[in-house]
Amino acid sequence: MQSITAPHPISRRSLLGGLAASSALAMLHPFSARAAANQAHLRIMETTDLHVHVFPYDYYGDKPNDTVGLARTASIIDAIRAEATNSVLVDNGDFLQGNPMGDYIAYKRGMKEGDLHPIIAAMNVLGYDCGTLGNHEFNYGLDFMFNVLNGANFPIVCANLTRGALAANAREDALFLKPYVILDRKVKDGAGQEHAIRIGLIGFVPPQIMTWDAKNLEGKANARDIVKAAEAFVPQMREEGADIVVALSHSGIGQQDYAENLENASVPLAAIDGIDAIVTGHSHLDFPGPKFEGFAGVDNTKGLISGKPGVMGGFWGSHLGLIDLLLERDGTAWRVISSTSEARPIYRREEKKVIAQVGDKADVLAAAQKDHEATLAYVRTPVGKTSAPLYSYFALVADDPSVQIVSQAQIWYIRDMLKDTEHKDLPVLSAAAPFKAGGRGGADYYTDVPAGDIAIKNVADLYLYPNTVQAVVIDGDQVRNWLEMSAGIFNQVAPGSVDAELINAGFPSYNFDVIDGVTYEIDLTQPAKFDKDGNLVSAAATRIQNLQFDGKPIDPTQRFVVVTNNYRAGGGGNFPDIASDKVIFVAPDTNRDVIVRYIVEQGTINPSADANWKFVRLKDTSVVFDSSPKARQFLSQVKAVAIEDAGESAEGFARFRIKL
Repeated sequence: MQSITAPHPISRRSLLGGLAASSALAMLHPFSARAAANQAHLRIMETTDLHVHVFPYDYYGDKPNDTVGLARTASIIDAIRAEATNSVLVDNGDFLQGNPMGDYIAYKRGMKEGDLHPIIAAMNVLGYDCGTLGNHEFNYGLDFMFNVLNGANFPIVCANLTRGALAANAREDALFLKPYVILDRKVKDGAGQEHAIRIGLIGFVPPQIMTWDAKNLEGKANARDIVKAAEAFVPQMREEGADIVVALSHSGIGQQDYAENLENASVPLAAIDGIDAIVTGHSHLDFPGPKFEGFAGVDNTKGLISGKPGVMGGFWGSHLGLIDLLLERDGTAWRVISSTSEARPIYRREEKKVIAQVGDKADVLAAAQKDHEATLAYVRTPVGKTSAPLYSYFALVADDPSVQIVSQAQIWYIRDMLKDTEHKDLPVLSAAAPFKAGGRGGADYYTDVPAGDIAIKNVADLYLYPNTVQAVVIDGDQVRNWLEMSAGIFNQVAPGSVDAELINAGFPSYNFDVIDGVTYEIDLTQPAKFDKDGNLVSAAATRIQNLQFDGKPIDPTQRFVVVTNNYRAGGGGNFPDIASDKVIFVAPDTNRDVIVRYIVEQGTINPSADANWKFVRLKDTSVVFDSSPKARQFLSQVKAVAIEDAGESAEGFARFRIKL
């Protein structure tokens, strides 16, 4: 591709002003407005990682959600098309699984030949030009996936999914789908003249599907390295007359240097000669955006990946990805002479409030209405039972059932995921934190699921955030420091104190990780080793006492797998030594989905806390903390610490006392 230089000076401010969506007459993009004769504006619109989110609805919380939904994204597509004289609409994969509607179709309604899946019905309304596969398309098996794909009114392409073993080279692979399509289209130039153009679209899926979905794919399919497949097929597309080649990369924006079978291969993929633009996804982020500042091979300001126009359109319909290309006709060939990229959101945040920026597209809602209503009935139906209540009223002061069940599910999941890897023999620990623990959320902001039937929507009470599972490998010393960081939630208490305030209100509860698989005590007389931002403030402090694994003092050099979420494993909370360089497993599944699967498999879960941590006893010392008045009914169930009612507190809270 030719180097990208703008033929007209366009400031980013004036450009974004011209790009603003409007329910009234759309303003032409500057490329359409200013294109000369023999120049044409081509807009590439992308959805990615929809995960069956047609409606703006949170099925776990059983309530509307203005941050998601293809029906919302769709409502701006017509206006966005009107901003450009020429456009194509593509989907970048992961549309088939990821919320309860997907599970309802797969596990309850089923897919017979000729059935139409609600996500495909919704996408057919919008007139997609092409799509590719994501890793979650395989979660329900190949037969299910192909039954769904048969209903699409647009081609689905994938250049690196093979039937069985890999051939000697990619061009000889027996593929399940076409590796690419070439669309024969007409484009209008700046003088209003129509010209023929051939737009090539090629798709890729992460080769890690062979690990993540081995039970569905082993012996039936294989996946070739993304870059190697592209190196084989992109020249072939050019040989067949593609003027412009766009890569549909269900792969994140990761490292610049090529390595075989990268999961996040979009930077080396974009560098391949012959690719003109790339739409990305998989990572559930938006590009251009602040998360990609400083990435090697990425120009976040210009929206370039390896010098090529690129975009990542968020997830669950949160954004519409846009790449605008200004093309120039040179003889009989087209070349890109300028570009802009944008991930256009469907909502904005004002402080903690979500403000919807668009409405729903009625015909998209109508396409999935029946299945939406059936899904609501599904999530409200029990999927298992809990033998004990799940509550977080005492999650900050004692081992807790709402955290316990998360760890049980995470350990169950990661052991299965790692059973055939080099890490299979390492001991597995789990880190989980209470998300609903009062504080600024108020006296009702606690998990409370009674014993008995448990429905899918109850999982939202257990796990608020749509995090994904990740695992790190660390040593015993790093496990200790992880716990030292967590213990920063407690104020230092002098021996002999009476009713000292226990909780540091400035320390967020979601950073109070409990690590299951070890036992330990917390000495409140010690100062915190780390502050709430992860800074070392007292190097000699040792709040964590009697830390044991398998009944023995932990070996500082022993290696452990610790399963957690993508936020923590990626450095969220600034825990010492915990960052992406320690990550050994990145799951394709959310923590919520893992909990649901665990409940379904177990039938009846036993979430009783095992009291693997407690406070060091202090003579004649007491501390107080606040919780909901509803906590009083569970006082007798708390193990390892004696809690008593200490009266009322401010703002609707109840006060409780622990005699250490």
